[in-house]
Amino acid sequence: MTDETGAAAGVRAPAVPIKTKPGETDATRRWSSAMYWPLTIAALLFLVSYTVHVIGRLTGGAAVLTSLIIGLSWLLFVSDYLVRLALSRPRGAWVRSHLSSLAMVVMPALRPVRLLDASTRLATFRRSAGSTLRARLLIYGVGSALLLIWYISLVVLQFERDAPGASIDSFGDAVWWAFCTVTTVGYGDFVPVTVPGRVAAVVLMAGGVVLVGLIVATISSAVLERVANAQAQPEHLGDAEKADAAEDAS
Repeated sequence: MTDETGAAAGVRAPAVPIKTKPGETDATRRWSSAMYWPLTIAALLFLVSYTVHVIGRLTGGAAVLTSLIIGLSWLLFVSDYLVRLALSRPRGAWVRSHLSSLAMVVMPALRPVRLLDASTRLATFRRSAGSTLRARLLIYGVGSALLLIWYISLVVLQFERDAPGASIDSFGDAVWWAFCTVTTVGYGDFVPVTVPGRVAAVVLMAGGVVLVGLIVATISSAVLERVANAQAQPEHLGDAEKADAAEDAS
């Protein structure tokens, strides 16, 4: 009755407040919305240009062009971070709650992870919120792992292929080594010998442990939910049969 009276009187329900991260303001949200696709496109250009630059071993004008695209893309990422920092209040809280943005400035190749957001929307048809969350985590985990493998493979190849005593001298070798490293297999047939290559290996090891753990935990959670649902199904069927029997008896 109260809802009908309120609706008849034209009373509107109170607006639900939008959840925001600490330090965000209307200005930062507007800026982030406007820069979403430009930054994503810039990240793709960065990744494609760096891939062509390293694998193609470009020289001359082509090398200058790819280097220019890489530099401008990185500059756009840095500018975006600084603008959002300037528009935020308080800035300290914004920095602490946007560490992922800082990480993307340091490693711009991770920016295409935002494209995975379109794929995660395919999980909205699922029945439970838990299933949707697991689907999103799985898509982000697998996508991030593949991007990390691709980027680190390029970095290692760039520094290793001309080093004395190096065993990684082709992109295929670099990708194989990256997959073995990120899955914690480590056959040992390919090993980086330069300092930059070993630093990249440490990054890949740390990221691999986190991402593989995330994927395994997500799959395990889905399996456990299926088992729990399967065990609960006979009880639900029994209740339904009891309700039908009661209706028949009445």
